[in-house]
Amino acid sequence: MARIIKSMEEKYLLPSLEMVEQVFTEHDCAEEGRLVRGLVEEIRSLPTYLPELELIMVDEQDALLGYVMFSRFHLEGHYERELLILTPCAVRTDVQRQHISKDLIEHGFRKAIDMGYKAVIVEGNPRNYNPRGFVTAADHGILPGETVHLPHISCLMVKELVPGALEEIHGKVEYTDYKSLQ
Repeated sequence: MARIIKSMEEKYLLPSLEMVEQVFTEHDCAEEGRLVRGLVEEIRSLPTYLPELELIMVDEQDALLGYVMFSRFHLEGHYERELLILTPCAVRTDVQRQHISKDLIEHGFRKAIDMGYKAVIVEGNPRNYNPRGFVTAADHGILPGETVHLPHISCLMVKELVPGALEEIHGKVEYTDYKSLQ
């Protein structure tokens, strides 16, 4: 099966929202599906949105297989031109465990490096992100703030895109810019 990674295009805006909502609904619940869909819609409306880093994977029939979004992020008002957040990442349930998220994320890393970004943060299950090079953010002075509720400190992770970048990037992660997360 041929798989093609693309940056977001107009014709995929609505289908990608529907897929993200369905994946998170199936994985968790309808409320989570709606929340993540709303987050994607919100990020698309913010100045931190980077359409070239909203990535999809389609098959040879142009059917959506997977989705990932990287957008600019800051820590206490700093690093917005250096730091990205990876959220969300979704793969259609019927094609999971086929390296779709891996391929999308690693494609995003390459594009982000070309665009001059130095690091990426993510919140999630370490088993899903450690294989992509993410490590516990707290070990590098990037800590969850009051608006970040984690099951464990290791669920907030960071990855250097440029060696040594995390020597300069530190601070608290807050989600105050996202109304859908409040």
